[in-house]
Amino acid sequence: MSVELAGKKCCSKVCRNIAINIFSGSYVMGFVLAEAYGWLKSSEMPFEVVPCQTFMRLREAVNNSTADFFMWEHFTSKRYYDNGQIRRIGEIYTPWSSWKIVARYEHDTRLPDLFEKLNQGVKHFEANHEEAVQYISTALDYSEEDANSWLSTVKFAKDVQGVKRSVIEETVKTLQKAGVLANGNPIKTAEEVDNMIGISRAH
Repeated sequence: MSVELAGKKCCSKVCRNIAINIFSGSYVMGFVLAEAYGWLKSSEMPFEVVPCQTFMRLREAVNNSTADFFMWEHFTSKRYYDNGQIRRIGEIYTPWSSWKIVARYEHDTRLPDLFEKLNQGVKHFEANHEEAVQYISTALDYSEEDANSWLSTVKFAKDVQGVKRSVIEETVKTLQKAGVLANGNPIKTAEEVDNMIGISRAH
């Protein structure tokens, strides 16, 4: 998933204040950005954080100079830089997919039916492009042009069941660096990873 950087020019650590929703993607992706640019150190925060809690307040923060930048999903923020309310200054991709399915018990007898219905929904969505565009451009407040552009970038899982081990490892590492998860001992063995995965996916 593409995440936009909006605000002032921010290609160096000159940008010190990031507007965020606490523990949301707008917070965690700041650490992904810092790691990509070599700003992330275990002994210090890479930014001063400015809690804003709503997308509207994030936009307000960069415009009134309370914050230097914020990070938000590309197409959700696009209409606001199209109309000049904010400026797009870059993008970075998440190290994980947009959505994961989480259940309390991996052997819950309702899960196979859930997976099957989701798979059917994905097939219907992909097979009915015009209907999908109509839904996105009305229910989700995208323009028809942006809905088509979004669909051209999206890749859906053919089977929603299961999680790759590499995704869990990368996610835990990133969340630990962001302080969302306690650092503790790093994951070292396949068994430790497997204990975090209810249903594994090989590919």
